[in-house]
Amino acid sequence: MTVTFQTLGLSQPVLQALALKDYTQPSPIQAQAIPSLLQGRDLLGIAQTGTGKTAAFMLPSIDRLSGARRPQSRTCRMLVLAPTRELASQIAQSARDYAKFTPLNVATVFGGTSLHKNRQDLARGVDVLVATPGRLLDLIDQGALTLSKLEILVLDEADQMMDLGFIHALRRIVAMLPRERQTLFFSATMPKAIRELAGKYLTDPIEVKVAPEATTAERVTQFVTFCNQGEKQALLTLTLKATTIDRALVFTRTKHGADRVVRQLAASGIAANAIHGNKSQPQRERALGEFRAGKVPILVATDIAARGIDVSGVSHVFNFELPNVPDQYVHRIGRTARAGNDGVAIAFCSDEERGDLRGIEKLIRQRIEVMPPPAGLAAEAARIKALRPAPAPAGERQERHERPRHEQRRPGGPSRRKPGGSGPNHRTSNGGVRKGEVGRHSGRVRRSSDARI
Repeated sequence: MTVTFQTLGLSQPVLQALALKDYTQPSPIQAQAIPSLLQGRDLLGIAQTGTGKTAAFMLPSIDRLSGARRPQSRTCRMLVLAPTRELASQIAQSARDYAKFTPLNVATVFGGTSLHKNRQDLARGVDVLVATPGRLLDLIDQGALTLSKLEILVLDEADQMMDLGFIHALRRIVAMLPRERQTLFFSATMPKAIRELAGKYLTDPIEVKVAPEATTAERVTQFVTFCNQGEKQALLTLTLKATTIDRALVFTRTKHGADRVVRQLAASGIAANAIHGNKSQPQRERALGEFRAGKVPILVATDIAARGIDVSGVSHVFNFELPNVPDQYVHRIGRTARAGNDGVAIAFCSDEERGDLRGIEKLIRQRIEVMPPPAGLAAEAARIKALRPAPAPAGERQERHERPRHEQRRPGGPSRRKPGGSGPNHRTSNGGVRKGEVGRHSGRVRRSSDARI
């Protein structure tokens, strides 16, 4: 028998919302997960982005929450934790779409948004709350929210939360939850540490796996080009000019590297935007909006900011710099070849990155095809070196001063708070990681290079 959303047991209001979006056939993870989640089972889901996991957990949850019960003031009935603002925003929009014909309300709390508005939203009570851990704990500490009435907890992109050092925040949040709850745990990869974490939070879960662990999309054609580090900008410029591209994501390791790539492309007549943790929320939304609309079809991103970028029509992914964590390569190229389309992933590998390439090939269990560098690379590299790219836009240079005073701080530095404040463990209002909780080594705090999400 053909599986449809009607046969999965979803209620009529949810089916109406799906009909508006022309969704008729559930994806594999939806078909496997929804019936058990409607029964209240816990779930451990191993799924990469683009597999439909948001609908897999949101549809049955909306169905279960749609009864007569209303949330109390300063409480939420369902909490979805996500590692980045973009992913949180995307999940919340999906929840609003699916709950269109129900009385449920949806709210988001994450860094870069108004704390006052967050408090107003929570004061009325929220059915579905989508949050990043930092801002959530901010509001809990201020007494704006209690988790004592929670019915459903969702941890999305759990592996990325671990990479960002959110483990201590997660432990603190889970300690506040009622023991009787439904917990849904999703991760693109399932290393031992993630499985151990899931074992602590889940009770007799069903396990749904829709792709082998740490494998790449079958419809992505992968290439690697070997070059010197100083030739990468020229290689990117030549490739973009010679290739028919619908939308392209370019990944760098650092925030400053992303801005530098954008400025160098602009100097060569190629429009691009950057998205990373140093950008303000309006800047990030504008860059993502122009990318989604195709107005600026090249987006340069760091790994953390790219989580939650779910844009159809990404034809190419460029690894300007290879990630030093092989799993990140899987996440990067998973941004293309969605919805049955084909995609191309091209990596630029310098001599210093050959070890990273070997780690990636070991993880994905295949050799990446070598693409020779284009003719004229050395001449193009010399031309670009002679260029004087425009300085960083005034908006970027002044960005820190344009933030509210309570959000102004040096990148990676401590919050500027008066003596007598909440001390070194205060959580910053921009959703950053709590000082002293990012993972300790020899008494020092280890920070992610892009931890301000």
